[in-house]
Amino acid sequence: AIGILVTAALLMKKKDMSYRQSILKTIYPVIMWSGKAAGKKQTLINKDQVKPSASFYALQSLDINGKAFDIASLKGKKVLIVNTASKCGLTPQYKELEALYREYKDSNFVIIGFPANNFMAQEPGTDGEIAAFCSRNYGVTFPMMSKISVKGKDMHPVYKFLTSLSENGLEDNEVKWNFQKYLLDENGFLVRVISPTTLPNDPEIITWIKSK
Repeated sequence: AIGILVTAALLMKKKDMSYRQSILKTIYPVIMWSGKAAGKKQTLINKDQVKPSASFYALQSLDINGKAFDIASLKGKKVLIVNTASKCGLTPQYKELEALYREYKDSNFVIIGFPANNFMAQEPGTDGEIAAFCSRNYGVTFPMMSKISVKGKDMHPVYKFLTSLSENGLEDNEVKWNFQKYLLDENGFLVRVISPTTLPNDPEIITWIKSK
C-alpha cells in the first residue's frame, strides 16, 4: 500500500504539489517506523570526543549565490547541518530552523542548509529559486549552500565526511530523508545524527547547544 501511495505521489503533476506533499507527509512517518522495526541501528553519540580521520574544516562548498564558502570559518562554533527541500512535508521545519538560528547565533552556533533533490524530486528548483522561496516563505537568514547531492556517486564531500566512518571517525550512516540533522562541535567533531522528523527545537538539540 505504501508503494502505491509513493508511486501516485511521484506521478502527480506540479499543479497538484500541495496534495502530493500532504500524501508524502502522511506516509513518511510510516516509512520511518518500518525502517526502525526492521532493526536499523540508532545513531551513536560522540561522548568520548572521537577525533575524525579527516578534517571537516578542510572541506569546501559554494553558497547559494555561487560564492566560495569558507568552512574553516566555522571553527569554534557548534554547527547544525541539514539537507533541505522546498516541496517536502517537512519543509515547514524551515520556520523552526530559522527561529533556532536567531535565538543562538550569538552563542557560537550556526546552521548550514544544503538543498538537495535526492528524495522524490522534492527540491527541483535552481539556487536562485530556492533562495527566493526560503526568503519569501520563512525569512531564512542562516547560511544556505548551493544545491548538492547527499547520496550516491555524486555525493558532496561534506556529506561523504558526515556519513563515512572512515572520515568522521564516529559511524557509517545514511541520509534517510530531507531535513536530517548533523551536529558538529566546536572542533569539527561529529557529535550526533538527528532524525529528519525530529524538530529543530527538540529539547535534545537545545540542550546540546547550551552545553559547555
